[in-house]
Parts: sequence; C-alpha cells; structure tokens
Amino acid sequence: MATTKRQVSRLLSAIAFAGIGFSGTVSAATLDDAVEQGVERVESAQASQQKIDTIDKEIRATERDYRVLVKEIEGLNVYIAQLNRQLDAQAKEMMAIENSMAQASLVERQIMPLMLRMIDSLSQFVAADVPFMREERSDRVQRLNELMGRSDVTVAEKYRKVMEAFQAEVEYGRTIESYRGELSVDNPKEVDFLRIGRVALMYQSLDGQELGVWNINDRSWQPLDPAYKSKVIAGIRIAREQAAPDLIKVPVAAPQETSK
Repeated sequence: MATTKRQVSRLLSAIAFAGIGFSGTVSAATLDDAVEQGVERVESAQASQQKIDTIDKEIRATERDYRVLVKEIEGLNVYIAQLNRQLDAQAKEMMAIENSMAQASLVERQIMPLMLRMIDSLSQFVAADVPFMREERSDRVQRLNELMGRSDVTVAEKYRKVMEAFQAEVEYGRTIESYRGELSVDNPKEVDFLRIGRVALMYQSLDGQELGVWNINDRSWQPLDPAYKSKVIAGIRIAREQAAPDLIKVPVAAPQETSK
C-alpha cells in the first residue's frame, strides 16, 4: 500500500512538473496540496474498489447459498408430496381395517349361535347314530360345549374345534375299525367290536363263541348267525392291519321308508 502511495505521489509530481512547464511557476505548497489530494482520491478509489470486490464476493456467496436452498426446497417438496400420498394410502387402509373390524364383530355375533346349533345337532346325531365309541364321541361333544363358554379361546379356534368334530364324524362313515369295549346289555361284558363305516356294527365275544349285530331299524343288539363268524374274524384282522384288505360279507339291514 505504501509502495502504491509513493508511486502515485511520483506520478502526480511528474504531472505537476510537466504542467509547470506550460503554466509557469507554481508554488511548492500548491503542488503539495494537489499531490496530496490526488493521492487521497486514488486511495479512496482503491478503498471503494475493495468494497465493491467484497460486496461482489458476498453477493456471489449468497447466490450460491440461495441456489442450494432452492434445490433443498425442491427436494423437500417432492418428499412432502410422497409423504402425502403415503398418508392418503394409510388413511384408506385404516378405513378398510375399521370396516373389516366392524364386519368381524358382526360375523362373530352371528357365528356363535351357529356353532351352538351345530354342537346341539352333533349331540343329537351321536345319540341317534350307531352306538360305536359312544363314550368317546359324547365326551368330544361335551368338550365343545365347555369350550364355547371360555373367554380365553378365540372364536376362530372354537370354530376350528367344531369343524374338527364334524370331520371326525365324517371319517367314521368311510373307515373300518376294530376296538375292544364293554357291551352294555343285560349282562355287560367285554367284547371285540367291528365297525364298517356306518353300514354295520358287529361284535364277537372274547372266547369267539358269541356274535351279535346292531339292528339299525330296531336300534337294538341281535344275535348274529354263526355263519358270519369267519367274516367277522376276517374283518377284525383287516381293521387291525393284521391282514390285507379284502372283500367281506356283512349283514346289512334293509332300508325303510321314513314317515313324512
């Protein structure tokens, strides 16, 4: 800065001396004042230029910051639009869930009486059906009735148990089974039962001397012709998987017309 000031002073002095050659003699004081004023004007111009340069830099920096902010705002607008779409989708999903919950409550109110009617029908069916495994099947119905009164079991689980019970009854109609149990007649005794679907239910005493069959029409046990003994034995062996499946001849009650 000092160097520049000296240079400016020399330049102005040279100009002043050159002017003296044309204008005549000028006092030293006047020349010094002119030089000093010129130096001050140059310094003022330099200071102004520095201010201008500083302001220009600040303007450029502010412009860069502005552009960065504009980009950030654009990004935020896109993000907000995406959030709004997500909020709209969530609002629709919440409405759908609320509707489903309302429907579920309605279904629950309707399905409980339905299950109770189904259990009652199942109980009546077991009582009227061929009397095989009567105790086990009655216990299953009793457990269902107890299950309906439990608050710690969901409606879905209750419905599943009811359907399992019905499925078990369906399976009885297309399977063959032999089991040992008590024959409840005048003189209760243990026998081997043979069930062929729901078509025939027979028994054989443990000594093999007594045969009987359930008469569906009369709903009572009747003696079975000894000619069926080999067939009953073969059926028991097949049911217990002690013999290969084969055709066997069993007594079947003739169907009767039901009264309207």
